Amino acid sequence: MQGAVRVLLADDNRDYAILLKEYLRSHPQLSLVGVAHDGVHALELVQATQPDVLVLDMIMPRLDGIGVLDRMRQLPLVAQPRVIVLTALGQEDMTRRTLELGASYYIMKPFDLEVLAERILQVHADSNAVEADPVPDDFVVEKVTRHLRDLDIPSTVNGYTYLQRAVALAIIKPSLLDRITRGLYPAVAAQFETTPARVERSMRHAIEVGWAKGSNERLVKLFGFSRHRRKGKPTNSEFIGLLAETVRNGKGFAE
Repeated sequence: MQGAVRVLLADDNRDYAILLKEYLRSHPQLSLVGVAHDGVHALELVQATQPDVLVLDMIMPRLDGIGVLDRMRQLPLVAQPRVIVLTALGQEDMTRRTLELGASYYIMKPFDLEVLAERILQVHADSNAVEADPVPDDFVVEKVTRHLRDLDIPSTVNGYTYLQRAVALAIIKPSLLDRITRGLYPAVAAQFETTPARVERSMRHAIEVGWAKGSNERLVKLFGFSRHRRKGKPTNSEFIGLLAETVRNGKGFAE
C-alpha cells in the first residue's frame, strides 16, 4: 500500500493480536508489516521490517516492553520507529519508564480500535514534522571543545565535529535528547548536509577513540564508573547527555 504508515505489532495475547491484525490490515492508511508474540522476536522484526510505528505490549515473554525499547536503541536502524505502548491498569511505573525510553504514546487496555488507528497516524505525522533547530553560538561550542579535549578525544578523529555539535545542541535544546535518533542526529546531519546514520556511526567512533585512550579519572568523574568496572563504552546518548549536563552546570574534570 503506497504511502501507508508501516506498522509492526508486538503482543503476546494471540487472540487479541488477531483482532488487531485484522483491523490494521483493513485500514486504508495503515500497512501491517509483521506481528510478534514475544520481545525478542519483536526486535528481530523491527530490524527486518524497519516499521514507521511499533505498537508494543508492555508484558511479553522473553523480553518485556521496557527491554524492547532499551535494546532497540542499539539496533542499526535507518530511523527508530515511533512507539505506542499498550498498557494495563496498575502498570503506571513501567509505562512512565517506556516514555523515558522514547515511547511516543500509551493506550490503556481495553481501547477502541479506531482510537488506536488515529494515534498511529498522529505519532507518525509528528515524526515527520520539521522544526528548525538552533545553531549554538561560538561561546557554547568553545566550552564543549575544551571538555572534549579534556576527555582526550582528538579533533582529527572521524566524528569529532559531529560530536562537538551534538553536545552543543543538547545544551541549548535539551529536548533533542528525548529522542536522539529522530531529534539530535537529524539536527546535526542537517547542519553538516549529511545523513543521520553517518552522524551516529561517526560519533560512536569518536567516543570509542576517547574511551580507549582517555584519562580513567576523568571518565569516572563524568560517568561515575571506570572502564575496569563496566564492559564497553558509554552509548552515544549517555556520553552526549552527561557531557552536555556537565558543561551546562559549569563543571570540569580538573578540580
